[in-house]
Amino acid sequence: MKYKLAVIPGDGIGNEVIPASLEVLNSLSAKCGFELEYQHFDYSCEYYRKTGKMMPEDGIDRLGQSDAIFLGAVGYPGVPDHISLWGLLIPIRRAFHQYVNIRPVRLLKGIESPLRSPGEIDFIIVRENNEGEYSNVGGRIHEGTPFETVVQESIFTRMGVDRVMNYAFTLAEKRRKKIASATKSNGIIHTMTYWDERFEALSMNFPEIEKSKFHIDILCAQFVQHPDWFDVVVASNLFGDILSDLGPAVVGGLGIAPGANINPEKEFPSMFEPVHGSAPDIAGKNTANPIAAFWTAQMMLEHLGEKEAADMLMGTIESLTAEGKVLTRDLGGTASTSDVTKEILRLISKQ
Repeated sequence: MKYKLAVIPGDGIGNEVIPASLEVLNSLSAKCGFELEYQHFDYSCEYYRKTGKMMPEDGIDRLGQSDAIFLGAVGYPGVPDHISLWGLLIPIRRAFHQYVNIRPVRLLKGIESPLRSPGEIDFIIVRENNEGEYSNVGGRIHEGTPFETVVQESIFTRMGVDRVMNYAFTLAEKRRKKIASATKSNGIIHTMTYWDERFEALSMNFPEIEKSKFHIDILCAQFVQHPDWFDVVVASNLFGDILSDLGPAVVGGLGIAPGANINPEKEFPSMFEPVHGSAPDIAGKNTANPIAAFWTAQMMLEHLGEKEAADMLMGTIESLTAEGKVLTRDLGGTASTSDVTKEILRLISKQ
């Protein structure tokens, strides 16, 4: 089988962890008998500085010719975050109906949680990815005057809410049959009350699933105090975004946090990106932890149907962390990005 991958290293450490990941993917493809064809794109903040756009007018069309998109990171000092986000990430997510954002939160073997939680930590955050609080509806009037007014609307549709919740419930069926919903209906009385209503309605189709509902503030507290309680957590765009950073912090930090923007129907390419961002403070120093990108590549292989390679990569990552000898500074080690990459390649070669 041959797959076409659109590769966007992006900004900062994306230009280090994505090339490292391609080395790992090449090793796996040779070992497991499939082919990968890469098409590289320079869409980034650097591209914006040169052209005034994050990608060309036909950028979406070019990316649409791939089986999956592998993105490193977007964002760099000098380019406002709303420019980089709305110029690249959000257009891709929406054009390709990547309405599910998946963020696994798992305590890998050999890594100690900062919380020293006594239980096993292994849950998945399912974030609505196309609408909600990140809807581009609103504006300003009377700018620069005492009457200046700013409006930002949150848009929740039945289709949008139902499809992400159905995905989350179905995922819970395959796991430990537990699901938690993030809400704030005691304060946000229209959209969040509707979110709760749809959660209750859809739960009737999954009677074997144990369901719970948490207001977002106490949910954050429970992530810290009882992360072992959770299995699948479904959340709106904003709440899911916040939880997706808090969750990885509980299990060792963003350096090991993978992520995926999924079009479940596979009508369009899905996009895979580590959670950590461009990290400009360490860019170019060969100190970035590539595990988040490797794990993200593992999610991509699983999505493409290459289960043998996906399982091999996940097992290799856990072997590396369990041994604990070749880890980057964020995990208490002294290894470089290239050191970790070489060790992963060595472990793969032994299988």
